[in-house]
Amino acid sequence: MSTHWKVYALKYSERNARVRADSFIFDDHPAAPHGMDYFVWVLENGPRKIVVDTGYETLDADRRQRPVLRDPATAIEALGLSAADVDTVIITHLHYDHAGGLHRYPNARFHLQAAEMAFATGPCMCHPTLQMPYTVEHVCEMVRHVYSGRVVFHDGSAEVAPGVRVHCVGGHSRGLQVVEVETEHGPLCLASDATHYYENFLKGKPFPIVVDTQAMLDGFGTLTRLAGTPDRVIPGHDPLVTEYFPRLDNVDFAWRLDVGPRVRVDG
Repeated sequence: MSTHWKVYALKYSERNARVRADSFIFDDHPAAPHGMDYFVWVLENGPRKIVVDTGYETLDADRRQRPVLRDPATAIEALGLSAADVDTVIITHLHYDHAGGLHRYPNARFHLQAAEMAFATGPCMCHPTLQMPYTVEHVCEMVRHVYSGRVVFHDGSAEVAPGVRVHCVGGHSRGLQVVEVETEHGPLCLASDATHYYENFLKGKPFPIVVDTQAMLDGFGTLTRLAGTPDRVIPGHDPLVTEYFPRLDNVDFAWRLDVGPRVRVDG
């Protein structure tokens, strides 16, 4: 089997009542509007499919007043994939919008950095500021999966499947991992929240929710090194992804990423 993967982004939510101060530290125009999109990602290599992150569901949508446009676990059905049939899920980190609805994947093994589990269950969670992006039910559910033998822990860089590797960069959370994917058009880096927006990594501007600012800044360089070019770095929440990449003809909330952007992305 080829090690070249197709990569898709599926948008499941958006939040437009935000300003640039919510996205960048020390921004010159902090009060200017700045929207955010929410995605899950699917990797496809023939019959093999891998889900990257699981989004959030109604409970968090109501609690945080951030409605979902569509259920992430149902959205992947547009690619011919049932959550019940997924055997591999990569969780980039355990924040509420990346690790909800784990029970929707009853046959999956979850790939997670050991540092992220230690962070999400350790003394750092005594601080409300660090606790805020997490949902305790998600963390407890992942702990249950550890006890049932369904969590694969990684410590740094590791291969999940031929052509798919994870790398711990931290910064936004202690154990945040990015996903390096081999494609027919070159390496691609699903950055998740290592860079929420293109502007974060291209301009060296940290996102305000940060555990380790140096790790976040160092991680910006890692993204381009893994992808080879900024064109193949995929930010975790940037609405520009939906403008730069081709949308699927038959799915108005899915975009094909491995073919590269339709415009040049650079600093």
